[in-house]
Amino acid sequence: MRTRLGYFEGGASGIGFETARVLALRNAHVIIAGRNMKAANEAKQLILKDNKTARLDALKLDLASLKSVKAFANNFIALKLPLNILINNAGIMFCPYQLSEDGIEMQFATNHLGHFYLTNLLLDIMKETARSTGIEGRIINLTSVAHLHTYDEGIQFDKMNEETSYLDKKAYGQSKLANILHANEVSRRLQVRSTSSFIITLLHFCAKFRFKSYNLGQAEGANITVNSVHPGLITTNLYRHSSLFIKILKFLTYILWKNIHQGAATTCYVALHPALKGVSGKYFLDCNEYESGTFARDEILAKRLWDFSNKLVDAAQNIRKVLFPCETSLIS
Repeated sequence: MRTRLGYFEGGASGIGFETARVLALRNAHVIIAGRNMKAANEAKQLILKDNKTARLDALKLDLASLKSVKAFANNFIALKLPLNILINNAGIMFCPYQLSEDGIEMQFATNHLGHFYLTNLLLDIMKETARSTGIEGRIINLTSVAHLHTYDEGIQFDKMNEETSYLDKKAYGQSKLANILHANEVSRRLQVRSTSSFIITLLHFCAKFRFKSYNLGQAEGANITVNSVHPGLITTNLYRHSSLFIKILKFLTYILWKNIHQGAATTCYVALHPALKGVSGKYFLDCNEYESGTFARDEILAKRLWDFSNKLVDAAQNIRKVLFPCETSLIS
């Protein structure tokens, strides 16, 4: 494996830690991002204990805070490192109703909007890395089969932050649906640009030999794939808000549950396997491609979510500019 740099949210524990460990073994320079820096640094030392040549760094990131997301991106950019693999792994599950510091329902803010904003902030680095190294970039969103259990309309755009309509399990399903829609929309946008770039190159070639002048504008392809992964049913601290429910579920479905190593296998497969070169906009489970739910395949819903997410980020930025003018540079 040629040297790569991978970034992992939630790499301090669970399947995020196992994924970081495996990629470090494959000679990737791994950035572990986490809200708890003590846990992130302990994870780093644990990996180094068994793999003394591993290259690891830990950076602070709270996905529920757009300010923190922007600060992380600034810190990462300042390192002047390439970025080949982006794994959006961190999340919360079934938590009681609460709003993030940006006034957004917490599961949606943490599981989707933080990933959405950070992916946008790091995408240019991934494009440049893919161009300069010739190595395909890969973005992986960790989702869940819970995307099938969401609100009746899929995404509650008009009632996102209403406590009266909040159902913790459906809110989680909504956020996991958003992960797939986000991955599919990024994939679609990158493919559209890539196709446009090919057409423009072809037209330039034709123009050269026909001695005609074309005002074709600018378009740029990106050698980056974007896919979604359901790791399976795994006992991690993700279930801390619903321990009794999970105990009952595990008792009834014990044969379906995986250990941490098994749970990380599909993420590692999608991140690294050469057989998936050029494969994008797909949903994976057990190292195989599966069909996601009906809402997850809805391109109109994906585009609407994209616009909605952009508006949430813009609104949060504008509010902070008014309330905390000295922080403008941190989030804008």
